[in-house]
Amino acid sequence: MAPPNGYEIIEHTADAGVRALGATKAEAFANAARGMYSLLTDPDRVGESEQRQIHLEDADDGRLLERWLQELLFLTETEGLLFGRFEVAIDAGTLNATAHGERIDPGRHELRGDIKGVTRHLTQVTRRDGSYEVSVLLDM
Repeated sequence: MAPPNGYEIIEHTADAGVRALGATKAEAFANAARGMYSLLTDPDRVGESEQRQIHLEDADDGRLLERWLQELLFLTETEGLLFGRFEVAIDAGTLNATAHGERIDPGRHELRGDIKGVTRHLTQVTRRDGSYEVSVLLDM
């Protein structure tokens, strides 16, 4: 049964993981990003005053997922942005996305923790029964 928001958090020793589902690979990647940001704050409370375009290429779906999430974390660290909505298109190893969010506002965003990075351990992109499931582990 699919989680109602398209993702679920997975407990893993000192780390945390995200398992996300989608009717398409792009939707699963978007749900994985939303799940990752749910570890930082409530994504429903993140506005959309800022957008960032992201373009990545990698023939390996697992590495593409890792690079996608790592790029979002880079924008959070370097520009102080949180994201809550993602428009993602994936075609033949190329990801084009728009991440919608806003600058971190401690008065509005309850920050829950810090994600140091995306690990290469246990990353999976799987197609099942016409839909996609992705999972990734995050270094907390």
